[in-house]
Amino acid sequence: MERMLAFVDGSIYSESVCDHTIWIAQKNRSKVSIFNVIDVTETSHNAANFSGNLIAEARSTLLSELAELDNKRAKLAQKKGRLILENFEARLIAGGLKNIDTHLRNGDFVDTVTEFQKEADILIIGKRGEAANFAKLHLGSNLERLIRAANKPVLVAARNFKPIKRVLIGFDGGKSAIRAVEHVSNHDLFKDLECHLLSAGRIDINRKRKLEAAERLLTEKGRKTKTFKTAGDAETVISDHVEQHNIDLLVVGAYGHSRIRNLMIGSTTTQMIRSCLIPVLLFR
Repeated sequence: MERMLAFVDGSIYSESVCDHTIWIAQKNRSKVSIFNVIDVTETSHNAANFSGNLIAEARSTLLSELAELDNKRAKLAQKKGRLILENFEARLIAGGLKNIDTHLRNGDFVDTVTEFQKEADILIIGKRGEAANFAKLHLGSNLERLIRAANKPVLVAARNFKPIKRVLIGFDGGKSAIRAVEHVSNHDLFKDLECHLLSAGRIDINRKRKLEAAERLLTEKGRKTKTFKTAGDAETVISDHVEQHNIDLLVVGAYGHSRIRNLMIGSTTTQMIRSCLIPVLLFR
C-alpha cells in the first residue's frame, strides 16, 4: 500500500490538497498522513525589539507580559492546528478514504519533510499557503524549500481541483524527465488518461533518441500517448500547450540547473508553477 503525505494549513489551497489526495488515494487505496506544521517563529515576538532601551524594572515587566502573550499565541496556534487537521480528516473520510492519520508538528517545515518522506511515495502541497501574496502570484514560502529537499515526487495542487483526464509530460531528456515518464508508464493512476509527451526547443540526436524511447515505453505500457515537438522557449511552449489542449495535470522534472544559477536568472520550474493554473507533479 502506498503512503501519501499531505500538507495543509489554513489556506484555501488546502481544500484542493485534500481533493487531489482523494483522487490519488481512491485509485491506489493509499494510506494518507495529513500534516500541519506550525512554525514557532511565526507565533512569538522578539522581545529585544521592544525592550532594548528600557530601564530594568520596566524591561522585566514587559518581558513577562510578552512571554505570557507568546504562551497564549502558542496555545491558540495549537488549537487552530488541531481544528484544521480534524476538518481535513473529515473531508478525506467523506471522500471515501479510511487509512488516515494526522500529525500536528511544531518546528521547521523542511525538517518535518526530511524526517517523514522516507516512508512516503508522494508528497502533496498547495501552491500557496496562508502567508502568500495572491495578488503578486507569490508561491507559498515552504513550497520551493520542500521541492528542493524532497527525494520523492511532489504534487503541487492548484487552487481548485477538477477531474483529470489529460496529462502533459514536459520532456527535456534529463534524468528527472525520464523518471517522470517511467512513473506515468508504471503507475495505475495514469492508465486511463490521455498522455501528451512534449519536447520544447531544439532537439538534437541524443534528445530525439530519448524522446522516442520515452514514447515507446508509454505506448508499451498501454498509455494513450501523443508526442509533440515544438520550437520555442520551454515555459511558453508548455503554457500554450496546456491551454490549447485542455491539459489537467502537468508532469515535469524539478530544477534541472544549479541553485546558484536559479537564484541569478530564475527557474523554468518555479515560473511554471507560478503561472500554471493546473496541478503540477514534480520529479527530482
